[in-house]
Amino acid sequence: MIDQTSTFGSLREQLLDAAAAFADSPVAVSGILAGLVDDVDRALREKLEIFPVCHHSPASALAMVRRLREKQPKVIYLELCEDLQPLLTELRNCRLPVAVQAFATDLDGFPKSWAPLSVVAPITEASAEYQAIAYALETPGVELVLVDRSTDHVFQWAPKEEAKERKEEAGLHGDAVGVEIGDLRPRFAELEEHLLHHGKVRHWSEWWDQYVEQPLSEADYDTYRQVMVLIGSLFRRLTPDGDRLAVDEDRERYMWTRMREHLAASGADPGDCLYVCGAFHAASRVEEFGLDSTATFEISPRTGTTWLYGLIPSSHSAIEAQFGLAPGSVSIAAATWAKAVTRTKLTPFQLAGQKGTRKRAGARGARGARGARVTLPPPKAGVAPADRLTGFLSRPPALDALDEAELLGWCVDIVRLARRNGYLASTADAIAVFETSILLAGLRNRARPTPYDFQDAAVTCIEKDVVPGRRDVRRLCEILLGGDRVGEVGYDALPPLARNVYDRLAPLGLDLDKRTIQRALIDLNAHPGLVPCSDLLWMLRYLLPDDAVRPIMGERGLGERSIQESWDLAFGRHQRSIIELGYEGVTIEQVLEQRLRRSVWDPKATAAVALAAVEDAVLFLGSRRFADELGARAVELLAAERGVDDAPEVLRRIRRLLAYYRANEPELPAWCGAFVTAGYAHYCTLLPTAFVDDDTGVRQVGAMLGFLFTMESLALALGCDRAQLELAVQQSHPEAPAKVALLWAAHTQLGLLTMADLRARCDELLANPLVIPSVPQYIMGFVQAMEPAPALSGFVVEVISKAFGRLPDSVLLPWLPKLITTLRAGAAELVPVLVREAGRTFPASLPAVDSWVPPWSARPQPADAGAPVASGPVAELLMGHPAACDGVAALLGCEGEWRDPGSGGGRAAPEVTALLAAHPEPALAVAGLLA
Repeated sequence: MIDQTSTFGSLREQLLDAAAAFADSPVAVSGILAGLVDDVDRALREKLEIFPVCHHSPASALAMVRRLREKQPKVIYLELCEDLQPLLTELRNCRLPVAVQAFATDLDGFPKSWAPLSVVAPITEASAEYQAIAYALETPGVELVLVDRSTDHVFQWAPKEEAKERKEEAGLHGDAVGVEIGDLRPRFAELEEHLLHHGKVRHWSEWWDQYVEQPLSEADYDTYRQVMVLIGSLFRRLTPDGDRLAVDEDRERYMWTRMREHLAASGADPGDCLYVCGAFHAASRVEEFGLDSTATFEISPRTGTTWLYGLIPSSHSAIEAQFGLAPGSVSIAAATWAKAVTRTKLTPFQLAGQKGTRKRAGARGARGARGARVTLPPPKAGVAPADRLTGFLSRPPALDALDEAELLGWCVDIVRLARRNGYLASTADAIAVFETSILLAGLRNRARPTPYDFQDAAVTCIEKDVVPGRRDVRRLCEILLGGDRVGEVGYDALPPLARNVYDRLAPLGLDLDKRTIQRALIDLNAHPGLVPCSDLLWMLRYLLPDDAVRPIMGERGLGERSIQESWDLAFGRHQRSIIELGYEGVTIEQVLEQRLRRSVWDPKATAAVALAAVEDAVLFLGSRRFADELGARAVELLAAERGVDDAPEVLRRIRRLLAYYRANEPELPAWCGAFVTAGYAHYCTLLPTAFVDDDTGVRQVGAMLGFLFTMESLALALGCDRAQLELAVQQSHPEAPAKVALLWAAHTQLGLLTMADLRARCDELLANPLVIPSVPQYIMGFVQAMEPAPALSGFVVEVISKAFGRLPDSVLLPWLPKLITTLRAGAAELVPVLVREAGRTFPASLPAVDSWVPPWSARPQPADAGAPVASGPVAELLMGHPAACDGVAALLGCEGEWRDPGSGGGRAAPEVTALLAAHPEPALAVAGLLA
């Protein structure tokens, strides 16, 4: 290697003189400027050629194509997680952009709360990394070595407070951690603000395109390399010390250690190798930098976490969202790349069989037209690079001539798109956009309008007060300049589970790769062979996002099956979710079983969660053994619970499961009986505490009583003792009005309180002015009491009717809104029962209301003298043993007294005698019939 110690001596002197002349603190500035030159000099003097890149940069991709064809390296070291290397050969089965992914759900060595862990590295055609991968995989004798930290070390080295700081984005990557290859975004906020302000641009992507992409797209390799290292050094030296910088330095130590190990093991010549890394890492100052370094770096072992690997679809918008780029910047970069390839007549490298890319002559890397491998021209001899920085930094930027045809095409096309999307655009708008684009470029010191200038001009001239459609003008410009390209993982690159899903849904006759929503119509009676497809769709409905598999017609419940079904399927938009299911198992059934089992064995699982899992197992898997296993776990969870927050859910689900098993099974499963007996004892024990606990709502207490009363017959048959329930109710002493009403209802259900006494207590409430404000709470308690005692629904209608009938408007109106909101919030499912009972109680027509007498009102009794008294054997029997009648009357709340049969003389009532005398025909007809 030629000594280049004095290559940048002249530039160093110029920078130091400028710092002394213009800087307020020349010592600090001169140190930074001299350090920049030193970093460039150091990178160029390294025996292993360093190729600095920026992620998704067309200029980097163009320089990579030129350098690969010129140097023809035999070993390429690439800054990418080393354990992702086996996935790269599958890229030929995909349509770019896609992302290589590492995924882990079973964690060993990381907190369980971090699960699942996901790392993605997106790849586009307009990236230097893809060109290097395609060259290495398609050229004989070339070895590709990934040297960056493993995905396991990504989380080992991540700052603990940031490890789970992953916000959900609209992109296809979700909450995965993105691996940034060649990240050159300034990490010093003041520097970025300064660059944007003086560069007259709105965001970092536009600055990079204007001041780096365009000048370097036509630059020679030496200029490109030196400028990229200089930029990386600038951002590195202005980056404040912190956890992120420490992680970056550890990554550099890791990569240089791996490269030295590979060179020592393989015996490769460093002159035939190329190290592709981000420009930030090319300006590294760690002690382990370089092949001649003797510093050692101990790489920590990986944890016991099991990592799964695959390819997932990506998109331009997903890459922009995950890496903080401006919307549309990746699409503009793709358009710039395509235009540059056409202009420079370069032949990019491309994987054989790559989908979605234009086949070019020689575009298959090192393959001929018929697929036979050919050799590239012999590499050129290495020449020591000269100082290109001085000329690049001193000369003004070359101004590209205005390409009127390109700009006119953009203006015409954006007007056409705007009209299609509801804008009232015309030819005048196209002219205005053209002139405004040139004007904006001139204000920003550009001779040729960039796509960003055109975008701003289109928004200014076409956008009006409102957006008439779904897309605004800025989004239309992004579509015009390339759009949001979405990648696709080919069938051969899918995991076994995803391929199994596509194969099993093949009878539907749909193209599941399309990104449009497709409608599947299934007639299960006419086509019984589609039943497996229906079962699979219901399982996918459970496992995938809601909009991936959406039923339009048909439902599935316990004991219910649809005759016809209609589905909206959007598998093309949710291919990532289907692929990630493949990381959990081989079949959908296995994944569903694992998820259900994981949910019930989770430390936070409850009895309600376990019962829901049982129901899902019956619905989707139809496995009695697995359902019994989950049911046994539900019994354990119920016995271990110390609260009753889930009592309403538990009651609802166990009722539904018992009804299903009674209708479809010869006998109840053993776990159902165990659950009922455990629940009976559990709720009896917690009932007194729940009545007085302020944190336990009346709905939960009502559900507890509902479980105890509705399951009482089954619990007693299984050996429970009713005295336990009676003691629990008698030991309860609530103070809250709603719970007091609920306790009264429980006493009535147990026979400890008669209906007459309950009605008297309610009448006292309505008559007490001090209690009237709390009447809605009492009513709420009575409504909740309909859960354990459905027979009280008529009494609840009576209480509410009395309140509306007796209370004046001045009292009734203030607490009426409170009553409505209370019922809506705490008893929404019971209000329909109350309404039906009211419909049976009140008259059906409006005229009948005037003459209607409520059944709970006292009716006028006839005069005592004319009242008939029964006589005969039955009357004598009852008179002889009055205790039975007195007990029934007390239970029903009836009042009365015994009369002597002889006091009536056995005479009929005078009203009856007068009626028969006036209308003798019925009596004569009955007498004739009996004769």
